[in-house]
Amino acid sequence: MKLLKTGMICVLSAFLLISCNEKKEETVKVGLLHSLSGTMSISETSVRDSELLAISEINANGGVLGKQIVAIQADGASDPQVFAEKARDLIQNDKVVTVFGCWTSASRKAVKPVFEELYNLLWYPVQYEGMEASPNIMYMGASPNQQIVPAVDYCAETIGKRMFLVGSDYVFPRTANRIIKAQLAQLDGDCVGEEYVPMGGTDFSDIIAKIQKTKPDVILNSLNGDSNVAFFAALAKVGINSSKIPVMSFSIAEEEVAKMNLDNLSGHLVSWNYYETTQTPRNEKFVSDYKEKYGEDRMTGDPIEAAYIAVYMWAAACEKAGSFDVEAVRVAAKGLSFAAPEGIVTIDGGNQHLYKQVRIGKINNKGLIDEVWATPSAIKPDPYLSTYPWARGL
Repeated sequence: MKLLKTGMICVLSAFLLISCNEKKEETVKVGLLHSLSGTMSISETSVRDSELLAISEINANGGVLGKQIVAIQADGASDPQVFAEKARDLIQNDKVVTVFGCWTSASRKAVKPVFEELYNLLWYPVQYEGMEASPNIMYMGASPNQQIVPAVDYCAETIGKRMFLVGSDYVFPRTANRIIKAQLAQLDGDCVGEEYVPMGGTDFSDIIAKIQKTKPDVILNSLNGDSNVAFFAALAKVGINSSKIPVMSFSIAEEEVAKMNLDNLSGHLVSWNYYETTQTPRNEKFVSDYKEKYGEDRMTGDPIEAAYIAVYMWAAACEKAGSFDVEAVRVAAKGLSFAAPEGIVTIDGGNQHLYKQVRIGKINNKGLIDEVWATPSAIKPDPYLSTYPWARGL
């Protein structure tokens, strides 16, 4: 009898173990790594929300390879070192199969060696300065030839060639401005000023004084996070508006506009690949779904849409590979296309960036952005600007 009981207990234990393993295998874990606190939370929280929307949609349609996606969230706290620590924790301890995340190039560069060392895959949702192509990063935002370069050309052709550069003091603005100065030299333009503030900086008194003194045709703005609130308020305080000196911004989308004083922003310009107002069949549903989930007052925008693309691209690559294995997914992603809210996007097999259409927009008095210029079709990503003779040596 004792032997029989022991045998029954063993069988029961084995059954429970198998059942638990089967339940565990019904899910797959992914990491969401964004600044949910600090100066960058004004931008990154909404990007996280977009990823959660895509995950909920995919799960409602059966998941990926028959498994439901479980999102493990981590707060990078607007600190590159924290991003690196959290990335390692997500991969090693939480055992996520991939990570969607980061915003600033400083945070991306901080986690890049972690992803390369541990051989995982980061899906990065924001435009950036280029000069990079890691096998462990999928770049869902614009490379410089899909945002910065056409924006400078647009300003030179429609506004003027005397440009003042202002940015946050980290890698994206400094690299972007090196590109802009080389481009301006080729255009016979003039950089009349170049100034930086620390991340989260709010004192623009000296910079405003220099802008008033130099009287540029246009200001090119690569400030990130809530520094933009203080900058546009400082411009308005001295009477500089879009009709006097327009600002072309590279890191302000609808979500940031919604959190700022619209009187200070109306008429200024931005350069992205997508706006809430973008006219495509897929975008109407995307905007509707996003607002239904998060509220009618919430806005979509380029990084939000790029993050949404990332989740769907990863899911499609997994299905194509028949696996969640990092290398299999990475290879399967090459050449994949997706009917995104911005239009058809395709992953370039050579550099893991997206083909994207460029759109210049103007902020209107309702807080939306109206497209005023666009390329006729999607542009091949050129992160190293190898097709531009004037960019040699950058």
